[in-house]
Amino acid sequence: MRALISNNQKNENLVMALRCGIVGLPNVGKSTLFNSLSNAKAQSANYPFCTIEPNVGMIPVPDERLDKIAELEQPEKVTPTTIEFVDIAGLVKGASKGEGLGNQFLANIRETDAIIHILRCFEDDNITHVDATVDPIRDKEIVDAELQLKDLETVENRLQKVQRQAKTGDKDSKLLQKVLLKYKEHLNEGRSVRELQVDDDEKAMVKDLHLLTDKPVLYVCNVDEESVVEGNQYVGNVKSAVKDEEAEVIAVAAGVEAEIAELETKEERQMFLDDIGLKESGLTRMIRAAYKLLDLNTFFTAGPKEVRAWTVKKGSTAPEAGAVIHSDFQRGFIKAEVIKYADFIKYKSEAACREAGKINLEGKNYIVKDGDLMNFKFNV
Repeated sequence: MRALISNNQKNENLVMALRCGIVGLPNVGKSTLFNSLSNAKAQSANYPFCTIEPNVGMIPVPDERLDKIAELEQPEKVTPTTIEFVDIAGLVKGASKGEGLGNQFLANIRETDAIIHILRCFEDDNITHVDATVDPIRDKEIVDAELQLKDLETVENRLQKVQRQAKTGDKDSKLLQKVLLKYKEHLNEGRSVRELQVDDDEKAMVKDLHLLTDKPVLYVCNVDEESVVEGNQYVGNVKSAVKDEEAEVIAVAAGVEAEIAELETKEERQMFLDDIGLKESGLTRMIRAAYKLLDLNTFFTAGPKEVRAWTVKKGSTAPEAGAVIHSDFQRGFIKAEVIKYADFIKYKSEAACREAGKINLEGKNYIVKDGDLMNFKFNV
């Protein structure tokens, strides 16, 4: 399953750069988790705003399938797909009005595709909480309120312009006004846009507003080591509070993840995890959950030079997947040879799959499935 171009021909601009913003109140463990994720040295100190500029890390997505394909192919190079994580400066009350680092925070979060909301779910007298006590529901509501207020301001500003146009009798403006009023009423109730029931046409009408509370969210409960396997009451409270948001909640111990990140070998990390009763690290679960949150699929290309994982949105066609590798693959698309992952593992090579009749020729309307191994035929 070779990508039929040399490395220097790859159109890197078409590789999906998906960005998750890590947010939360000061001192909830954001930078500790980010450091563990990327080994980037965000200044992790026990005071608000220690992360002044957003720290950006390109994090490989763990995928056992990539490892197994590489074991069979024995390529010169193995390249996982990645997600970009951004550690965004801590939020405080009044951010929507520019308090603290509010304006900067809101600008940074607007540029992300999804939100990873870190909530403090542990007691520790040595780590100051910005509101003195540990209460993840209150913390969540503070962040939600600031984002909702900013969205409300955005909607109201657009509504003022649209209402003037609607008074002239413009039909499109009247329709948009009706939709914007629905969003305004919902936000005024203190609810996030992602909870609002609207149809696809209505969503499309306000897409250019880039509303902050419309972004998908993953809640990460930062717990102590004793709670990392079973969770605790705080985690249970968070799950109850977000049940209507269709949001995933996972528990991670930032301190434990920091210790794991310091270990040199895969074997050492696995022994550490076994000792505390975990099959895999919390960060691995967090990365996978973020990938799922973004509604993504992975396909693979494989050959003697490189085995590589690529990212596409679910529902992408074969030509659209080809464009992620190089624009010519889409422009001159003829067909795609596709091997199902299970077949490749069973028969152990492209040649054996071909002999067994397990390579399918697919046209431009083929919807790429998660785990497909693909070879693109094109002519430009």
